[in-house]
Amino acid sequence: MTSIYWIQAQLYGSISGKIIKKSTAIELESVHIVVQNYNLSEFSKSDGSFQISRIPLNDVLIQISLIGFETLKIPVSLDSLNPDINLGIIRLTEKIEQEIDQSFINLNDEDLLVNDKGESNSISGLLVATKDVFLKTVAYEFSPTFFRPRNLGSEYSKVLLNGVSLNKLYNNRPQWSNWGGLNDVLRNQEFTLNTTASAKIFGDLAGVTNIITNAASYAKGIKISYASSNRSYRGRLMASFSSGLLNNGWAYTFSVSRRYANSGFREGTLYDANSFFIAIEKIINKKQSLNFTAIYAKNIRGKSSPNTQEVYDLKDIKYNGYWGFQESVLRNSRTRKIVEPILQLNHFWNIDTNTSLQTNITYQFGKSGNSRLDYGGAQIIENNNGEQNIIGGGTNPDPTYYQKLPSYFLRDPNNPDYANAYLAEKEFLKNGQVKWTDLYEANQNIGNNGNSIYALYEDRNDDKQFTFNTILNKKMSDKFIINANVEYKQLRSENFAWMLDLLGGKGYLDVDSYENNIQEAQNDLNNPNRIVLENERFKYNFNFDTKVYSGFAQTLYSTRKLDAYLAFNFVGTTYQRTGLFENGAFPENASFGKSKELNFLSFGVKTGATYKLTGRHIFTANTSFLSNAPTLQNSFSNARENNDIVIGLTNEKSVAIDVSYVLRHPKINAKITAYMIDIKDQTDISFYFADGLNLNNTSETTAFVQEVLTGINQQNTGIEIGIEVPVLMNIKLKGVAAIGQSVYTNNPNLYLTSDDFTEPLNYGEVLLKNYFVAGGPQQAYSVGFEYSSPKYWWFGATGNYFNNAFIDIAPITRTKNFYLDADGLPIDDYDINIAKRLLRQEKFEAYFLVNLVGGKSWKINNNYIGFFANVSNVLNTSYKTGGFEQSRNANYYTLLEDQLRDKPLFGAKYWFGYGTSYFASVYYRF
Repeated sequence: MTSIYWIQAQLYGSISGKIIKKSTAIELESVHIVVQNYNLSEFSKSDGSFQISRIPLNDVLIQISLIGFETLKIPVSLDSLNPDINLGIIRLTEKIEQEIDQSFINLNDEDLLVNDKGESNSISGLLVATKDVFLKTVAYEFSPTFFRPRNLGSEYSKVLLNGVSLNKLYNNRPQWSNWGGLNDVLRNQEFTLNTTASAKIFGDLAGVTNIITNAASYAKGIKISYASSNRSYRGRLMASFSSGLLNNGWAYTFSVSRRYANSGFREGTLYDANSFFIAIEKIINKKQSLNFTAIYAKNIRGKSSPNTQEVYDLKDIKYNGYWGFQESVLRNSRTRKIVEPILQLNHFWNIDTNTSLQTNITYQFGKSGNSRLDYGGAQIIENNNGEQNIIGGGTNPDPTYYQKLPSYFLRDPNNPDYANAYLAEKEFLKNGQVKWTDLYEANQNIGNNGNSIYALYEDRNDDKQFTFNTILNKKMSDKFIINANVEYKQLRSENFAWMLDLLGGKGYLDVDSYENNIQEAQNDLNNPNRIVLENERFKYNFNFDTKVYSGFAQTLYSTRKLDAYLAFNFVGTTYQRTGLFENGAFPENASFGKSKELNFLSFGVKTGATYKLTGRHIFTANTSFLSNAPTLQNSFSNARENNDIVIGLTNEKSVAIDVSYVLRHPKINAKITAYMIDIKDQTDISFYFADGLNLNNTSETTAFVQEVLTGINQQNTGIEIGIEVPVLMNIKLKGVAAIGQSVYTNNPNLYLTSDDFTEPLNYGEVLLKNYFVAGGPQQAYSVGFEYSSPKYWWFGATGNYFNNAFIDIAPITRTKNFYLDADGLPIDDYDINIAKRLLRQEKFEAYFLVNLVGGKSWKINNNYIGFFANVSNVLNTSYKTGGFEQSRNANYYTLLEDQLRDKPLFGAKYWFGYGTSYFASVYYRF
């Protein structure tokens, strides 16, 4: 028996110590101490002490972390002569010198919208968890411009909550509003760059961010803060409480916040958001713990409109056409409401010193709605022959509708109507907002059998999603580690139009008022001529059912000189639509009942290595091949009306490679990266009204259509540079450059569908090759400095230059439809040189932005008060962040006629960045 104990003593050792706050020498409890790669961990006690036993004799790395403090890593050597090491007093530095409030990052789903579909597509909000100077600059300096690293949208990133993906299955993008306003409790994040190895998930092209909410990892205390801004919201109140790890093994963390504004930087962009967070953890024993997290974030915000240059010239960049006053109350017609709570239970199990297993169950439910005005209200009348006809419909209430602007009255260069153009301009300048009172009066005064002509409704998604996954971490030897994950997701998504407000009317006739055939006009043949009341479904009603099962395995290899990884994944995806309304234009099973079930099997492989030539010179290389199922959004060509599946639908494929050189030197830190990404077989669906279409050689040339692009290929290449130079003890210079190019590399296929024609119309190739992919500036540069005072105040300034941003082009004008006449023959007087000018992609002007940032903190007894402020665009530069060509003019004749005008009727629409804006916050922590 004695010999057995002797053998164990030679194999294992222990590490102990005591952790205190550096500034006050107060003992810190609930500090998380981890022996990396061995699945051994412990929390410090109330007196700051800790001890971890049964550590294999070896060179190990101890990580000491507590939210609100700088993470500390200590190398320790355990051998048979020194098996038990006492580290003595360990001092943790509190993060008070530069407590940057992440809320001032401008780009997120709650702030600016980047396209007419109302979709945010930035990953800037994901990058605050990294200390990399390039990525921090992207997050804090480049975010107002819609700059996207490597021109990748947020659908190519993964956001995890304790190892579980929060990306929406509908479009594969994270929904920022689901956890907005909870900055203090969501700061603990692990960021994995691009395709490098993540221990939780296979990942994607733009990296992985894992938010950690273990209640025991939060520092004990209370924090209260207030923020003021003139961007998306005007004020924010936030409070959080953490118990730390209690003697009974429990820990609690709570947080609440409120953000509000009647108008943000844009006129009429109301903001009303309340957020709640709770995390409860129970340490069962040294090997197991349970953690429960609940997030409730209700967000209501008014959208802002993209506008033509004519509108901006008449108004300014703050103008928003979506709102108006109703009896002195500001009311936005395009309001987004999101409330989708998240509930999650985690089980952590350290099976032995080399093996850990984390199992997670997550349930998310709730609703998301986007409101808009409908002006198609109608009634049914019978003629003398007993035939029924639909009459009704109103004028477009949008104050920027082209027939209400001065350019409409000047459209005929040979006979301009200057008088009415002047009156239109005068009216727009004085009353260029939604006229709510007029809509009420129209519903009450116009003879429509009491039915509303105008109504306010929302496009709703009510989702219920269940996720189960388990994550294995196994240390095979001192050099090899294995990570693995299996996951199952199931989504039921209810999609429908929801009547919000009849605007004084008694009901709404649920038909398509633009359809002459009474049968085809029905939105639901099972309930013909139904009168809709408030808080009822109408127009469309269907369910999406999605199932996703996936798994990944990864091996990590590490030596003193070389780190490498190899990972594989597979994903099985199933989609199905179930129509609950039978649409008159698509009767029977074309719209009603279950669609064909779509099944996709995809896989990926990635590998990479880091070679440490010396401690100062490091080289990395990463490469990947990924295959992903098309998103649910791009699988059905017109899901609101029918069961039609996109023709030629296939997996999206990508190949990526990057190489980097890293210099770590006392006098300079630098990193330079070159990358290439090829993405193939993308799909995109758009909806619009077009004029100038060739509809199978018929005399009709107009229709509301669904445009389906398939087989889209693009290539993103570029160089990323980040440099930091400490010039004096407390001053640091920094410089960043992103020099990229993103272009289409092929001519994809385009076809149109519509209820105006029976079969899809294939227009063949779209000549997109060598056009630039829209998505923010493709070149961005930043230079600046930071000063940190020993007295806990700091200040920084940057100058940022942006170039090579391009408009999103209209594909239909790059098809044969553009040069063919209504009879299907080439246009007689088609001028190729004029056509090239008409189809030249607009490049936005380059611009320069200056930003300032600073803060100060004070220690009062054992409590802290801090202040942070940021001023962006100090010079009040006006710049375009994005825009799109309207697809209304679909052929040479209609586009040429419009572009020859001084102010086109259907010119491109733009978004502009903020002018000078600020964010300031103050906090008290005790």
